[in-house]
Amino acid sequence: MAAMGIRIILFLAACLLPLYVEAMVRHYKFNVVLKNATRLCSNKPIVTINGKFPGPTIYAREDDAVLVKVVNHVKYNVSIHWHGVRQLRTGWADGPAYITQCPIQPGQVYMYNFTLTGQRGTLWWHAHILWLRATVHGALVILPKLGVPYPFPKPRMEQVIILSEWWKSDTEAIINEALKSGLAPNVSDAHTINGHPGPVQGCASQGFTFKVQSGNTYLLRIINAALNEELFFKIANHKLIVVEVDATYTKPFKTDTIVIAPGQTTNVLLTTEHATGKYLVAASPFMDAPIAVDNNTATATLHYSGTLGSTITTPTSVPPKNATLLATSFTNSLRSLNSKKYPARVPLKIDHNLLFTVSLGINPCATCVNGSRVVADINNVTFVMPKISLLQAHFFNIKGVFTYDFPGNPPIVYNFTGTQPPNFMTMRGTRLYRLAYNSTVQLVLQDTGMIAPENHPIHLHGFNFFVVGKGQGNFNPINDTKKFNLVDPVERNTIGVPAGGWTAIRFRADNPGVWFMHCHLEIHTTWGLKMAFVVDNGKGPNESLLPPPSDLPRC
Repeated sequence: MAAMGIRIILFLAACLLPLYVEAMVRHYKFNVVLKNATRLCSNKPIVTINGKFPGPTIYAREDDAVLVKVVNHVKYNVSIHWHGVRQLRTGWADGPAYITQCPIQPGQVYMYNFTLTGQRGTLWWHAHILWLRATVHGALVILPKLGVPYPFPKPRMEQVIILSEWWKSDTEAIINEALKSGLAPNVSDAHTINGHPGPVQGCASQGFTFKVQSGNTYLLRIINAALNEELFFKIANHKLIVVEVDATYTKPFKTDTIVIAPGQTTNVLLTTEHATGKYLVAASPFMDAPIAVDNNTATATLHYSGTLGSTITTPTSVPPKNATLLATSFTNSLRSLNSKKYPARVPLKIDHNLLFTVSLGINPCATCVNGSRVVADINNVTFVMPKISLLQAHFFNIKGVFTYDFPGNPPIVYNFTGTQPPNFMTMRGTRLYRLAYNSTVQLVLQDTGMIAPENHPIHLHGFNFFVVGKGQGNFNPINDTKKFNLVDPVERNTIGVPAGGWTAIRFRADNPGVWFMHCHLEIHTTWGLKMAFVVDNGKGPNESLLPPPSDLPRC
């Protein structure tokens, strides 16, 4: 395979604030190249940015303007999604291919242009087409405005920790073979921490090492960039204080293990209370459903200053992959900070009350191995990707690309988590749900037992939302609504729907455009577990979608 890559050139420009004097224009050059993956004891070529896996971290400040020039030199179509960025009125820069833009074709260029309005914390960026995000991803760190402190003790140092998955084979070949056969793809061969799996058979790499000094506090910015697996994360003989998730501050709480779904970010404070030593850092899978997972644990080392390299690393126990109670305890502990400066503005009056079932299904396929293929759906609709971007079709009123009739409730009501109906087939369509500007939405995401119950991490583009409730079994609109937390629910952009259960979220549709919502298990998105909201313009230009840029890619 010939060498190829994507070159990304990044410019950051901040608004000049009256009390601050700083040169705020920052220039980054990102070159995405085809590189042999030597870190993982493999010579296979992978698509990377600047030859790095993970890609480089982008640093900005709240309210900075960000311009990213992407030059595609690979054989694949490419798009980049800025995961968790609100993209207020700038949906053209959101990134999901065929949703807000046509992909950047080989040899073509596109400039992403957006502002980080009112956001600070840890987000990330990744490819949003095919399975390229397996290796094309990196952190987006948004620092507070100059002079604005964190609402927690100032750390001595910050460290980005990116958790991911690794396949020995080419991921595009893996998913293409799965789609051809109609079966599930092979699970990954390893998990990684900052691009390293830790000691593995036949590999000299000892993994990522984080060097610390005793008696200090460190801020760890943890990102789950894995394609298909939720992960546990812990450090031997150390406690972690959770202070932020998905770039929103939380009420601090202490834990020895966090659980983090694909697409989510979690910031924790680590205090180095030991005098010396080396301590194992572990990332292992969480899956409480009968689904095949990669059982390998990725490891790294927390290395205290002054400790000899020959010192034996203190081990840690890894939670069993089906440790549901541990995962539930963690997610139940998450609360919005809800302070005077960072209030939790939970919608109390609801305009759209929606119930979406998230499921797997089986559709006929004459050319597949068993005469059928596995599919996925929301409200029994397996999403069909359009040939041009939905946002372009919406903005220019192009007919025949999509319809506005996505069902707000399941077309058939049954015992969603119990005995299943005999028909596993789904409908296919490019159907969107329409929202008036500034309307409020309550959306209950209900898992089903179709084929098997499974935890689905659902990501909503263009918005943060409040997680007002969750539970097991079928959602009861009378009894369960009474238990909703409308005071300080956690605010996120990606949330796990528990296996055999439900999650309720609320958000305000204050961002005009077309906004993708999908499962962040990449295989489920590929199978069709996705949909989109259309949010109409409001009154006047400040509540309206900006026109598309002149260099918007064409299909």
